[in-house]
Amino acid sequence: MEKTYQMNFWSGEFGINYTLRNDLSLEELDKLYINNFGISRTDLNTEFLSFLDKKIRILEVGTNVGLQLLNLQRMGFKDLLGIEIMDYAVELAKKRTKNINLVTASVLNIPFKDSFFDMVFTSRVLIHVHPKDLPKAIDEIYRTSREYIWCFEYFSDTCQEINYRGNKNVLWKNNFMKIFLERHPDLEVVKEKKFKYKNNNNVDMMFLLRKSFV
Repeated sequence: MEKTYQMNFWSGEFGINYTLRNDLSLEELDKLYINNFGISRTDLNTEFLSFLDKKIRILEVGTNVGLQLLNLQRMGFKDLLGIEIMDYAVELAKKRTKNINLVTASVLNIPFKDSFFDMVFTSRVLIHVHPKDLPKAIDEIYRTSREYIWCFEYFSDTCQEINYRGNKNVLWKNNFMKIFLERHPDLEVVKEKKFKYKNNNNVDMMFLLRKSFV
């Protein structure tokens, strides 16, 4: 499929620089979350996912260097895969991970069959999808998940474009959970929680959805 402006932006030089800035250890990632929200990412993941069977097949959409997958692996999850649009980030992730499958691909065209994964998740990835492409991204996540959809994204009641480091047309806050539920009414909310930043008024949202017919 033809690449969008956002895909070209994030797979180019700006995306490489972003990857270099955010090439953290798991300990550094937890510290960053504690500084921002007062809770580590590990504790957040445990709060939302501790009841799940560790043998389920999980896909992360937008892995960057693989930190979230490594965190899940440390929690005991074993069947982990990831897709990422940036070749540079995929190569870095392959070097720092073991027994995790990683491929270059986009949320707009996830290269797996319907219901292939028990859970599909994103972490600050949907915020970079243009609003006109968002329905396609959400439908692809829904299509490839057999049961669960798990997301952590910037939150706003309405869609708001944010200037990101002087760049326009690359970042939006939104009520992503609401859009999932409107597009796919069979989804039910297992858990959702908002997290206000300690040093500003911005809010992130984590939510876990489940297909009710499973």
